Order: sequence, then structure tokens, then C-alpha cells
Amino acid sequence: MSTHTPPSAANVNSEPRVLGVRINPPAGDMTESSPAREVPSSSVPVPQPVHNDETEPTFSPVIETTDLSVFYGDYQAVRSVDMSFGMNMITAMIGPSGCGKSTVLRCFNRMNDLIIGARVAGTVTYHGQDMYAEEVDTIEVRRRVGMVFQKPNPFPKSIYDNIAYGPRVNGWKIDSVDDLVEEALTKAALWDEVKDKLKQSALALSGGQQQRLCIARCIAVQPDVILMDEPCASLDPIATSKIEDLMQKLASDYTIIIVTHNMQQAARVSDRTAFFTAEVDDDGVRHGRLVEMDWTKQIFTTPADDRTEAYISGRFG
Repeated sequence: MSTHTPPSAANVNSEPRVLGVRINPPAGDMTESSPAREVPSSSVPVPQPVHNDETEPTFSPVIETTDLSVFYGDYQAVRSVDMSFGMNMITAMIGPSGCGKSTVLRCFNRMNDLIIGARVAGTVTYHGQDMYAEEVDTIEVRRRVGMVFQKPNPFPKSIYDNIAYGPRVNGWKIDSVDDLVEEALTKAALWDEVKDKLKQSALALSGGQQQRLCIARCIAVQPDVILMDEPCASLDPIATSKIEDLMQKLASDYTIIIVTHNMQQAARVSDRTAFFTAEVDDDGVRHGRLVEMDWTKQIFTTPADDRTEAYISGRFG
């Protein structure tokens, strides 16, 4: 098992590197879009599965982890996690607070590198290539694997400049920035609401609009994977519904991985679900562990582990 520490600023190459893998595999490797999903009734105490088909979609992994552990100094926050995330699928990571969901999520675009004392052990691969290999450029990793945070964080700029910022910073030569901005906002289901006020401050938007703007900003740099860390936690039910609808539409073009405390949300939007819990060792120290990962239908109806069933049914967590 290898151990990786964040590179120093002096070792980061100024010229972006290609990770050595293709962003868009040939058409023969692509999976079909997920079938339409039914929203479970709110009167049912246990969330109902999204998929009702006899067969599940073809699984083609994009990100995989092997024996992944995360340390903050001497403290091991997450232990030995093996996971895989399918192309053009939505995967939900659920579990009680403090079980390491967000810590694991941040490994997928190396955001933990920015935390002093953090280190990652094990392997994280993107289309088969080690994301923590010495030659990999972290800037390119974060372009291909975008991140949307729990609290909307638009830049204190205009709506237009929020979207154009990423391509400009990356030095892209773009025929029409206007077209890029419109395309990103359209994909984020925000264009019709803001097309007449693009030069206004993004901070004037509602919370739900700001979160969709952040998704549009992420889309503008053409990622392959979108990570979402509790993207609806600070939103009202109407704004949450719009974000969930947007996630389902985006899954036809992107692989989406979300962390959520809302099990109904996981059941509504995800193809696969991973359940984490926190274990206490002999010294009384808590460590995050992956209990199981499977199709959402399986997790919410017949989970393999009693701990998963206890959490989903509300007996703990």
C-alpha cells in the first residue's frame, strides 16, 4: 500500500498535463442513459428504490479506489475503502455524521491535498490511471473532476464572469465566450432565469439559483465527473427539487457522485448507493468505514449488512 502526501507548490508544473486517459471513451464504451426514475411516496417510512427494472444498467467504472485510507496527522479518519463509480451514473454516499463520506469524496479530485497534515494511502484511479501518481498535475485532475460544495459559493462577480472565469484562468482560446456562458447556464437549467441580467452580481441570486450557477461554473471547464458535497443541504424543498431534476439530466453527460444525509434524496436520484459508518476502536477513536456499496434498489430493499438496514430504517444515525 502506497502513501501519498500533497506536493509542494514548487513541484507543481505550470503546464497542464493530460492524465494519460481519454475524457470521452469511444461510443462503444458508453453506457445508455439511466431509465426514468419514480419519486417514492413521502408517506413510506423507508425510501423506495429508484430502479424497478429486472436488469441493471451496464457498469463501466470511471473512478475506483483500492484500500483507500485517509489520515490527518496520526489520526486515521477513513480505513480501507474499496469503491467503484460507473460512467454516466449518479452514486450517493450516505451515512451518519463523522463517518468519512466527505473526506472520501475530496480524495477524488485531491482537495485533501490542500489540508495541512492530510495524506492518502491506497490507490485512487481515474479511467485506470493513478490520480496520485507523481507526474499527475492536480490542476488537470480538478478540471476533469469538478466540485460543488454544500454552501453555494459564487464569486463576487457578475453571473457572466462567474461562468467565464474558469476557461479564462486556464488560458483557453474560445471563439465565443458568450456561447460558452449560454451553454453552461442552459445545461444548469438557469439560462432562462438569468439571460437578461448576466452582468448583474451573482450574489443577488437566490440560494437555489446560486447553487445552479456553481454547477454551471463547474460545467464550463468541461469536466468528466462532478462531485457534490450535500448540494441541497442549505436549500428549500423547491430549490432542492430543481437541483435533483438537474442532476438526473446531467447524468447523461457526466458521472455524478454526491454526499447526502437525505436518504429520500439518495433513493430519488441515485443509481448506486454507498453506506458508510463510524467504528470505534479499542482506544475509543472513531474511524470511517464503508459498510457496503450496491445498486440503490438493493441497498434500500435488501441490504447485505444489518448495519445498513438499521440505518435506513432509522434505528440509528
